[in-house]
Amino acid sequence: MKKSAAFIIMLFVCLSTLSTDTVSAAHDVHVYLFWGDGCPHCAREKAFLEQLEGNYPELRIHYHEVYYNRSNYELFSKMAAALGEHASGVPATFIDDGIVFGYGDDSTTGRVIEEKLKACIENGCRDPITLISSQPIQKNETETVIAIPVIGSVDVSKASLPVLTVILGAVDGFNPCAFFVLFFLLSMLVYAKSRRRMLLIGGTFVFFSGLVYFLFMTAWLNLFMIVGGMQLISMIVGAVALVFALINIKDFFFFKKGVSLSIPDGAKPRLFEGMRAMLRQSSVASMMFGTVVLAVTANTYELLCTAGFPMIFTRILTLSGLTKVQYYSYLILYNAVYITPLLFIVLVFTFTLGAHKLSAFQGQVLKLISGLMLLSMSLVLLMRLPLLNTVFLSLATIIAIILLTIVIIIVRKTIGKGGNKDENRQL
Repeated sequence: MKKSAAFIIMLFVCLSTLSTDTVSAAHDVHVYLFWGDGCPHCAREKAFLEQLEGNYPELRIHYHEVYYNRSNYELFSKMAAALGEHASGVPATFIDDGIVFGYGDDSTTGRVIEEKLKACIENGCRDPITLISSQPIQKNETETVIAIPVIGSVDVSKASLPVLTVILGAVDGFNPCAFFVLFFLLSMLVYAKSRRRMLLIGGTFVFFSGLVYFLFMTAWLNLFMIVGGMQLISMIVGAVALVFALINIKDFFFFKKGVSLSIPDGAKPRLFEGMRAMLRQSSVASMMFGTVVLAVTANTYELLCTAGFPMIFTRILTLSGLTKVQYYSYLILYNAVYITPLLFIVLVFTFTLGAHKLSAFQGQVLKLISGLMLLSMSLVLLMRLPLLNTVFLSLATIIAIILLTIVIIIVRKTIGKGGNKDENRQL
């Protein structure tokens, strides 16, 4: 009896020891966080990961700052490339054989990271640093989304990007340089009294204007994808945009005095002659071809007026950690919004035969709005402000700019510097 009892006790102890060993056989997990000094999303994720370190002793976090450390950025590029991604935005969290781009908050992106961590502790997973010492593996889907009933999947780290795209595209679309060319072209077509011809020529001009602009923005996008997420590049872009902003604001008070972002006076006769030559064509095909050539030529000059917006928008895109499809989808959306005001002008001119035109003063107001918008965007990049992290702040920015513009116009009129002559003169 005693022997049986002793055997049972020994068996229980052995099983308990085996069970304890099994439970304690947790795996160490290596996580690599690539972050930028001054990035608000990065700061939130770092605070969250520090909490996880206290809760999970198996966790080993490797922090790599990339804005001011070139070797860290090169490591980021290599590890991302091994997964078929671009090192285009921070924070970027490598865990196992996947990347989590961006950071919303602890309950969304943080939850995704913690769930991955638990799975790795229980089942074991790959040290991400081995990505660059072996063959590239199949890319996992970037996980920065949450499921919202009815709405579906939403990327919480980029929720304001569509709103920002629409805002910048709309402000950029109200471009006095583009308006000038289109108004002059349509004014010449008014004398033909043919609404069909005005729609055809105007629509062709608008379409190819958008296409040229899209190609121009694609060039900026690919340049920034090559240079990656270096903070120095963002500072340069912000500084150039700041100069453009100040010139546009200056043009409201001192139009075309000194440096001005407008179509050079010397280029206008060439554009006018091109329009006249195009309108002299007898066949529709020849007229269409002439319109395409005119659109390309005119928009080449117009890039002098609007280079700030495409440059700053594409830089923001490449810092957002998107896929190529997403990059170009945003470019298409931007350009669709950009050509909307031009298309509206074509329709108004067609159905009113030129009864409504834009005055020089209204053109100056558009310059002021675009200058203030560029100013805010340049400060975002230069000072690394978390200004556009939410939809609310994006909308609040444009509302504040519109209100400030109204105040400036009222003050200018009050002190007698907005004379009637300027307000009535046509572009």
